Amino acid sequence: MAIADEVVGTLAHLVAYVGALALFAILALAALGQLPELRGDDPADKPGWSTADRSHPAFALSRIDSSEKTASYTILRHPEGGRKDVMRWASAADQPVAELEIYREGGEFDVTRPVAMDLAVQMGLGAATPLEQAGLIETKFGPVALFRPIGTDKGTPACLGYLKRNEEPALQISGFSCQGDTLPARRAAIACTLNRLTLLTSGNEPKLAELFAHAELKRRGCDLAGSPDWLLGAANAQLRGAL
Repeated sequence: MAIADEVVGTLAHLVAYVGALALFAILALAALGQLPELRGDDPADKPGWSTADRSHPAFALSRIDSSEKTASYTILRHPEGGRKDVMRWASAADQPVAELEIYREGGEFDVTRPVAMDLAVQMGLGAATPLEQAGLIETKFGPVALFRPIGTDKGTPACLGYLKRNEEPALQISGFSCQGDTLPARRAAIACTLNRLTLLTSGNEPKLAELFAHAELKRRGCDLAGSPDWLLGAANAQLRGAL
C-alpha cells in the first residue's frame, strides 16, 4: 500500500511538473509572437541639429561701406560633428530676402540625399519642389551652380539658389537671394556675397584656413555700378546686410 501511495504521489508531481513546463512553453510562444510587432516599431528619434548659443561666429562678410546692416547669425551643431553657420537677411517687412549657409560636414552627412532637396527647403519651398540649374557664376571659390524652381518664367524675377561643395575639407556653401530685377543682377548679387565671405577663425581645421587663403588670391570686386541689387546698389543701403 505504501508503495502504491508513493507511485501515485510521484505521478502527481510529474504531471504537475509537465503542466508547468507546458504553461511556460505557451507563455514563451505568446511572447515570441509579439516580437515581430515590437521589431516593427519605429526606432527612437536620434538627436538632430540644435542651436549652439555659446559658439562664436566663424565667418563674416566684408563690408562695402559703414551703412550696412548686420545680418542675423545662427550656429547649429549636430552630435555627429556637423556645424552650420547661417546668415540671414530680411526686408523692412521682415520677409526673407537672402540666406548664406556654410556647412562643415560631420558623420551625419548623407551622400545619398539629393542636394536640391535641402536647397529647396532653404529657399522656403517644399522639400519635394523640383529645381533646375540656372547657370554658373565664377567666384573666388571657383564655379558655383545656380538653381531655380522648374517652370520659372525667364522674364519674371525669382529667388535664385546656389550651391558649392568642397571635398577637402568637407564643406558646403549654399543659400539663396531673392533680390534683383533681372537675372544678371541676381547672379551678380550672389557672386558678390560669396566673394565677400571671409573666415574669422578656423578652430582646429588647418585645411579650412588653407581653403580660404587660396580663395582670397582669386577674390574679385563687386560691380557696384552695374547692379541695382540690395547687396550691391548704393540706393538700397537700408536693405543691405553683412555680419
